[in-house]
Amino acid sequence: MASAAEQLASNLNFAAFAKAEDLKKRIWFTLGALLVYRLGTYIPLPGINPNAFAQAFQQQSGGVLGMFNMFAGGAVERMAIFALGIMPYISASIIMQLMTSVIPTLEQLKKEGEQGRKVINQYTRYGTVLLAVVQAYGISIGLESGNGIVADPGIFFRISAVITLVGGTMFLIWLGEQITARGIGNGISLIIFAGIVAGLPHAISGTLELGRTGALSTGLILAIIVLAIVVIALIVFFERAQRRLLIQYPKRQVGNRMFQGDTSHLPLKLNTAGVIPPIFASSLLLLPATVAGFSATTNLPAWASTIIAALGHGQPLYMAFYAAMIVFFAFFYTAIVFNPKDTADQLKKHSGFIPGYRPGERTAEYIDYVLTRITVIGAIYLVCVCLLPEFLISATGVPFYLGGTSLLIVVSVTLDTVAQIQGHLIAHQYEGLIKKSKLRGGKRGR
Repeated sequence: MASAAEQLASNLNFAAFAKAEDLKKRIWFTLGALLVYRLGTYIPLPGINPNAFAQAFQQQSGGVLGMFNMFAGGAVERMAIFALGIMPYISASIIMQLMTSVIPTLEQLKKEGEQGRKVINQYTRYGTVLLAVVQAYGISIGLESGNGIVADPGIFFRISAVITLVGGTMFLIWLGEQITARGIGNGISLIIFAGIVAGLPHAISGTLELGRTGALSTGLILAIIVLAIVVIALIVFFERAQRRLLIQYPKRQVGNRMFQGDTSHLPLKLNTAGVIPPIFASSLLLLPATVAGFSATTNLPAWASTIIAALGHGQPLYMAFYAAMIVFFAFFYTAIVFNPKDTADQLKKHSGFIPGYRPGERTAEYIDYVLTRITVIGAIYLVCVCLLPEFLISATGVPFYLGGTSLLIVVSVTLDTVAQIQGHLIAHQYEGLIKKSKLRGGKRGR
């Protein structure tokens, strides 16, 4: 970790940054695009009463809507035109990844390189529109069922709400693609990042206000700050952690000369699944609470009320299910995004091999064996990071804003963005060295 920090500090040369005009333009474009996104989260959906909806939202803030509101930067709480955010696109992307593993036609498209990826991306957009239409229509029906939320309920409101919300989602996807192409970092990830971070100042001020009024002790607040720093450092360490498998290539003869075989490494990330397992697990576990909130006016059966109460935040059953689902989705999603057999076939195709293992099936078995072992560690790491806030909330009653999932997203996106900035700086320094060498060569020629 120390070496990574030293390398990062050495590469992020502020003198080089001052000379990198293209990088500065990209950063300003990214900030401008994120500002447009933040402004859109304050434009309310036409035809609703924002105050009436805010009161209704408070009753559902502990369910799925609360999590979506955090990812959408408060747009759900205000029922803004960006209320759907880019969650339909994320859902469609995950569904397409699942389908490429089970449908041979899509699997073949995935192997066709850039052209195949373009077709899959187009299918993903179609799926996004379909999911967004279904979700937007469900939202419009739910708004009409509220007391005084919609000024003029009817088919016209539903159509306008669907068009507005779906248009907002598609605009955010386009904006994210523009950030990726003309800015810095992954645009979709940065939009989620901006939504989460936007609520951080309010959460910090709320915590400090609790300390000022005496609801929280100063020692407890300092302990929370120290713990947050430790958890962030832990996330950085595990997100960068890799198991590198040695790959060797045989000697080759060119004419009468024999060239030594090359060596490289196959990096296997400790957390291959990323933040998908916590998102899936928390979404599924929050569904019962959301359904119970919408069904508050009806009398639920006693057994249903008991189950919903047991699955509440901080309850032992909730913790157990949350941990089990994170572990399951960690292995499930890793199996989808990384295929040891395809990797072994690619190595065999390029004459590469792992020392001590025959190319082909034996290599695939070894890669799968190593991947399974490190995924166990990665799943335990995800469980610890995601359950720690839950334990602290139940033990201290402190309203933590950044839970495990959101903290993982914030740290991961920050690492990726800093790595891209670092890459641009290195490329700029390299171009500068080439120009200097050409100038020196020209002077010597004269």
